[in-house]
Amino acid sequence: MTHIADSHGVIQVRGARENNLRDVSLDIPKRRLTVFTGVSGSGKSSLVFGTIAAESQRMINETYSAFLQSFMGSPARPDVDALHNLSAAIVVDQERMGANARSTLGTATDAYTMLRIVFSRLGSPSAGSALAYSFNAEGMCPGCEGLGKVSSLDLDQLVDRSKSINEGAITVPNFSVDGWYVRGFAESGLFDPDKPVREFTAAELDDFLYKPSVKIKVNGINTTYEGLVVKVQRMYLTKERESVQPHIRAFIDRAATFAACPDCGGSRLKPSVLDSRIDGRNIAECSAMQVSDLAEFLAGITAPLVGPVVANLRQTLDSLVEIGLGYLSLDRESATLSGGEAQRVKMVRHLGSSLTDITYVFDEPTVGLHPHDIQRMNGLLLRLRDKGNTVLVVEHKPETIAIADHVVDIGPGAGPAGGRIQFEGDVPALRASDTLTGRYLGHRVELKASTRPDTGQIPIRDAATHNLKNVSVDVPTGVLTVVTGVAGSGKSSLIYGSLPQRDGVIVVDQSAIRGSRRSNPATYTGLLDAVRTAFAKANGVKAALFSANSEGACPNCKGIGLVYVDLAMMAGVAGVCEECEGKRFIARVLEYKLRGRDISEVLAMPVSEALDFFTEKPARAILERLNAVGLGYITLGQPLNTLSGGERQRLKLAVHMGSGVATYLLDEPTSGLHLADVDQLLALLDRLVDSGNTVIVIEHHLAVMAHADWIIDLGPGAGHDGGTVVFTGTPAELVAKSDTLTARHLRDYISWERNASAVVANSGESMMS
Repeated sequence: MTHIADSHGVIQVRGARENNLRDVSLDIPKRRLTVFTGVSGSGKSSLVFGTIAAESQRMINETYSAFLQSFMGSPARPDVDALHNLSAAIVVDQERMGANARSTLGTATDAYTMLRIVFSRLGSPSAGSALAYSFNAEGMCPGCEGLGKVSSLDLDQLVDRSKSINEGAITVPNFSVDGWYVRGFAESGLFDPDKPVREFTAAELDDFLYKPSVKIKVNGINTTYEGLVVKVQRMYLTKERESVQPHIRAFIDRAATFAACPDCGGSRLKPSVLDSRIDGRNIAECSAMQVSDLAEFLAGITAPLVGPVVANLRQTLDSLVEIGLGYLSLDRESATLSGGEAQRVKMVRHLGSSLTDITYVFDEPTVGLHPHDIQRMNGLLLRLRDKGNTVLVVEHKPETIAIADHVVDIGPGAGPAGGRIQFEGDVPALRASDTLTGRYLGHRVELKASTRPDTGQIPIRDAATHNLKNVSVDVPTGVLTVVTGVAGSGKSSLIYGSLPQRDGVIVVDQSAIRGSRRSNPATYTGLLDAVRTAFAKANGVKAALFSANSEGACPNCKGIGLVYVDLAMMAGVAGVCEECEGKRFIARVLEYKLRGRDISEVLAMPVSEALDFFTEKPARAILERLNAVGLGYITLGQPLNTLSGGERQRLKLAVHMGSGVATYLLDEPTSGLHLADVDQLLALLDRLVDSGNTVIVIEHHLAVMAHADWIIDLGPGAGHDGGTVVFTGTPAELVAKSDTLTARHLRDYISWERNASAVVANSGESMMS
């Protein structure tokens, strides 16, 4: 890397102390690709996201008017002495792309907008302007209002007809008798709220259930009234199922059934739009095509009238293909994309940008990518850099670390044991260093000398979800099975489409854990109950005092530790509660001690420290599981919304580990894990299997594949080029007999010299006959 002497050529960080950072100071070269490495919890995200990106975005927000800031929110200034030479930062993260059922891959990338323009100019017969082809505007199917699906509700799940409105006839979640929603019905004047619903006249029942939105006056106040079914459909059924709280999800599951709209066949569009075609295809058929196929179709459209639009559209589609998303279709709902897919879609937006000298910040961009796909991702990171941008990447995969211009390694450990710079420099120097990351960069794994015998099989027959081609396969029980294949090959469709519905299957995924601002690992795991009991017993008082949700909560901040101030036109501000100084409890509660510590001090402990502190068996049992899944560095009171996807998954795993013998289904559990942490994860998976459990892992990490007892490899490609099982067998058989993409990469990864004899010995044997 060329040395940059000019101080303006570096981002200067001085005295960063966000979270566990220990007065970190460093210079990060601008217009270069810098990769940040270190074990989970070492402080990488605190430096890159919590300090550099956060301050850049905060300073940009301050340039807007107070009116605009009120809509944007205002992140707090990070704990750092100084930051110099920042450029505008764009965070390209793995957060899902929202829960709006009207958002699709096409609308999120503007590809559908460009496709609408093409059809408005060339479609025959024309349906009108570009808006006429939009399922969110003029072109929407009136039967489903552009959603493509219709829902029907079981009224008995909404209403207890034997009761009156005032007696609690409405049984929908969040519709309490004394709540605002029910008062709207009771005070509407459209029916008697004290009369049992079963005695309503036909007109009253229609008003109660189906009346469209209408303005009415209640006690002299103008308000909007809508029937119960209309309200429930609007509030709950237009949102993605996974985006709502668990009790709402359970209600939707028992009360609603969904089907493709009979009027539009699920296309979302009205007949006049569907009649308009180019070369025999309407816009819905084009949207349903695999992106790579749509790109080929557009290549045949040569009309000068749409030349520039088609060129831009093809560039977007080609970028999606290049980034490994060519198997998706434009009509794919955004909320159904995985975190890794969502991150790569966001990346496509920026590739076509004319902006330069931007700081792009990526959070593990290789998540969800097979080793075969990582090379393409690397190429895109380099393209962003070569446009004159600064690219900062938090990453664990050696393939991406290898392309860095500059590496910053943080550690040496996690939590309080981390937060220090261990290394700065180029990749060859990192390899030569004695850091944990440097030692693991050349790490090669060995295949198991022997694999476990299965105890039975879980049959999957004729699976045809999404791109699966009537797949039938047996998943062995009592062993560690790894399901692999390139992104889009059908792994999740095969496993999630077949196994979660079966008894005894525990799904441990990376989805968000929903809860209040008070939710933390202690409350989620049930550890807080054991902690409260220990404090109560030691002090001879009620356990409720030691809950921030109950009697012991600070009345000023209601047990949150922060006070949120609404400044009207200015952005809202969250400040530490002056009453409790952020400790969340009233002063009297903090006088009670357990072995010299008060409740706020205990909740500030990392799991590893708490494990040394607690002697009580109920608390230790939970703490040992948290430590076993690699979460020894998180604090007991850390808000759940600050955990990464990988951390959330491991937290859920810790909770389920006490459930007894089961089949565990994990989706990329190595997300967010340093190479050294992967060894700990593999030891944990071994313990689960050796305790009589079945463990099925969807994974791309080569070390996990090499450690498996059984591999199911899907492919050979993605989308319609995938959807078949291309290999089943032991890892040894995979490297010895197969030539799939997975086999090629695994052969390159293992230590051949030490594994040659094991491969030969195992290649003729199979765990399953």
